[in-house]
Amino acid sequence: MSGEEGATTPNRRVGSGTGGVLNVVGAHLYLEDSQGRVLLGLRHPDSVYAPSTHHFLAGHCEQESAVACLVREAREEAGLLIHPDDIEFAHAVHLMEPPGTRPRLQMIFRARRWTGTPEVLEPDKCLGWGWWHPDDLPDPTVAYTRAAIQAIRAGRLYTELGWT
Repeated sequence: MSGEEGATTPNRRVGSGTGGVLNVVGAHLYLEDSQGRVLLGLRHPDSVYAPSTHHFLAGHCEQESAVACLVREAREEAGLLIHPDDIEFAHAVHLMEPPGTRPRLQMIFRARRWTGTPEVLEPDKCLGWGWWHPDDLPDPTVAYTRAAIQAIRAGRLYTELGWT
């Protein structure tokens, strides 16, 4: 070892006390309409993660910032145009579910302004978009999505799930 404990390279972390397990970073859109309802999509029944479950518009960061990822995913998944300056951080969920899997940092952002009406542009991933009152979310809704919505409404910025 070079003696630079904790040094990083583009593809891996060196010198970590936990074996260098990297976290997956997700960017999620918390979008409210004029009635205070939150946008959620119904995931396709063949989805690897959370089939037939309601979830935020979201994606994994791919050599891009979380805000750039969110802008890209909103356009690709739902035809929504959001300027990066209209995005603000709303909440983070750090989770390991189920226990023993790769940890994930889910960053949730609120868009103050956007253009477009949500439409299904990736029917192999999402069956439909809907607006839901935070007190009456559909069943089933992804657990960390539900937790994030409750935390945002309570003014909390951070939640941990699945860590023991």
